[in-house]
Amino acid sequence: MDTSLYLLYFLPLFCLLFLLYKIIDQRSYQCCYILDYQCYKPCDERKLNTEFCGEVIRRAKNLGLNEYKFLLKDAVSSGLGQETYAPCMDIHGREDNPTYKDGILEMEEFFFDSIEKVMSKTGISPRDIDVLVLNVPMLSPSPSLTSRIINHYKMRDDIKTYNLTGMGCSASLISINIVQSIFKSRKNVNALVVTPESLTLNWYTGNNRSMILANCLFRSGGCAVLLTNKEALKDKAIFKLKCLVRTHHGAKDEAYGSCIQTEDEIGRVGFHLGKNLPKAVTRAMFDNLKVLSPKILPIRELLHFAIVSFVHKFNKGSLKGGARPLLNFKSGVNHFCIHTGGKAVIDGIGKSLGLSDYDLEPARMTLHRHRFGNTSASSLWYVLGYMEAKKRFKKGDKIFMISFGAGFKCNSCLFSFWSCREFNSVFYEYVPLLSVCYS
Repeated sequence: MDTSLYLLYFLPLFCLLFLLYKIIDQRSYQCCYILDYQCYKPCDERKLNTEFCGEVIRRAKNLGLNEYKFLLKDAVSSGLGQETYAPCMDIHGREDNPTYKDGILEMEEFFFDSIEKVMSKTGISPRDIDVLVLNVPMLSPSPSLTSRIINHYKMRDDIKTYNLTGMGCSASLISINIVQSIFKSRKNVNALVVTPESLTLNWYTGNNRSMILANCLFRSGGCAVLLTNKEALKDKAIFKLKCLVRTHHGAKDEAYGSCIQTEDEIGRVGFHLGKNLPKAVTRAMFDNLKVLSPKILPIRELLHFAIVSFVHKFNKGSLKGGARPLLNFKSGVNHFCIHTGGKAVIDGIGKSLGLSDYDLEPARMTLHRHRFGNTSASSLWYVLGYMEAKKRFKKGDKIFMISFGAGFKCNSCLFSFWSCREFNSVFYEYVPLLSVCYS
């Protein structure tokens, strides 16, 4: 009888404790930590200053005088600096007839440099990688690029790979989201995210203005990011992912066609940037932030915004030209990591979020005064590297990332700075020269 009473009282308690243990254990391995990241710095021979840009433009056989003027004006006003990097085919004057080998070589130069460095810095060997996610804008060879990486580094047979193409400038956060989802169902996983920019085989040789613009905007670059959900490694991590939100407006024809790879009138393939692109960016960002804001901002700020918005709407008829209320993102965010899509993109996001020159400096410097320009999906990590090299972070700081991509997509996330470290990046030696933000 005593045994029966013992079981009656203590068995439910045991079950409750076991359930509590499972919840705590599950939450521990569902965390997503960034151990390190490595941005790619091409060799100095591949620098592309404004003078050389003019030479590349003059070499184009299909451009008329008006197109020359348009491109030269855009090259000057785009916000790109004098020391960005171009693929080898531009340097060697072969942009009209690049080879397949040129495209693969562009990828391998990045793979064998940045992946090697990020694994060396963390002490993680290729055999320790459980998941490999690669995203590249417009290159899909066979075997896949992930297979080339596995072959070179002799990774394990049971590694899980994801090879993404066509995701545009927002692909990096999509890859992080894939890793985050895997971490929710698997313990003790190391994941490698690889984000290169592929330009060699995607050069447009025609004279359609909406398509030749891409030749001026994008530059060579890439980043390798090493993530884990291992509790044993969390003290070595530098960032912890708090939340990530993805917005896709592909169902809207206007947004879908605003940024798309297509053919011109005589069949030459290029990347079309439409006049309605700014509108697509604005709408996608608005919908994305509607979901993200409650996740990252304090309740007091959300209540304040709701009250001010109600009053503004109520008094709309009696007010003339009243400013629309804005959420104060600085109430929940310490640093802003903005995609370097161009000077207009950076300025537009800054205005929409009410950011200062200090907040926008990392994106502007990465685009203009530094060496990288718009490197598509990897540009966020160059901006992050700039901020870290300037020693802006302290433990617990929250970093907001936002990017846009063809489709049309807007993806954003929030990281917290997890631990300080001795920083070593492609930015470090140049940071003292970049203390003044350009306007």
